[in-house]
Amino acid sequence: MRSRRTPLYWLLAAASLSLAGCMLAPGHHMDKGELRRGETADNVGVELVPITPELIMADEKARAPITVPRDLVQFNPGSYRIGAGDVLYVTVWDHPELTVPSGTQQQIESNGRLVRPNGEFFFPYIGNIKAAGMTIEGLADYMTKELATYVDQPQLDVSVIRYSSQKVYLSGAFKNTAPINITSRQLTLAEALGQGGVDDTKVDLSKVKLTRDGKEYVLDVYSLDRYSSYTSKIYLKDGDSLHLTYNDDKKVFVMGEVQKPTSLGFRANTVSLADALGSVGGVDQASADGKAVYVIRGMGDLEKEKARVYQLNSKSATGFILASRFQLQPQDVVYVGPTNISRWSRVVEELLPTFQLFSLQTGSAVDIQQVD
Repeated sequence: MRSRRTPLYWLLAAASLSLAGCMLAPGHHMDKGELRRGETADNVGVELVPITPELIMADEKARAPITVPRDLVQFNPGSYRIGAGDVLYVTVWDHPELTVPSGTQQQIESNGRLVRPNGEFFFPYIGNIKAAGMTIEGLADYMTKELATYVDQPQLDVSVIRYSSQKVYLSGAFKNTAPINITSRQLTLAEALGQGGVDDTKVDLSKVKLTRDGKEYVLDVYSLDRYSSYTSKIYLKDGDSLHLTYNDDKKVFVMGEVQKPTSLGFRANTVSLADALGSVGGVDQASADGKAVYVIRGMGDLEKEKARVYQLNSKSATGFILASRFQLQPQDVVYVGPTNISRWSRVVEELLPTFQLFSLQTGSAVDIQQVD
């Protein structure tokens, strides 16, 4: 069977081979002191930035906090309110003719009381009851008082055997986009995500959209789950809609002297350099130069803004710690150079058109705060 490769595979392969060729080409020798922090590579508009503890701390300090709208956290739906489409089961103790009018041989739902579109249902002796908008407890109290005229000391219980009146709607990267019925048990954001099922290979959990009463909230659910329990504190209500954004644009590209050069999609707001390298099997120990781990970022319009090339010395004692805390951004290109890598500025110049295809920048966040 002939192997089928995607255009992206061949693009990455070509870029990787091109870069490797540049490293070995005659005359491409790197002067270690040639490119220092803040300088550009042969007027290409690329700034080399070493990945240091100071850079990591500065980036972490500069990240905007993750915000949680206060009105979402403070909302409490209260007791369940009966609505049209719900099916009720009314038990009147010692009066089976009222409890199971269709006979005890029938299924429970056959003896249920459907709340009609006008919000009413019929019950013997009482007549039509406007149940919509009432709580289960409130309806039971009302019916007990009404039946007392006809039944001596009635003992009555009401339950909902089918919930159909209130729904939360799902769309996007859910495995199951069927609406979720709200029941007497309050529905949280975490439970809705669990019931819908999240497709981890396609979803961007940093941009979950909750629409309520015409207002849209964008939530970083990944960070909310990781740093707090806010998803279990946000309750949903009738008419809410949840949309899981696809992560089509949330990719980083890993190439060079690694085990499996590829593109990686991720569902969080960011991914660490260590995680990206680990996902492709790590660097090739036989051919990779531990001092030549680069992150290429911002190869867009270089006439307006310089791109940056971040360099990590993974051979240093702090290399692993720095890699685990250095956060990549969507469309970053991670390149691991071979041993005896030479003249990085020439490499950037020759591969610039390829890297410009991967230009897309987004922000990231860590701290969680409530906002008005």
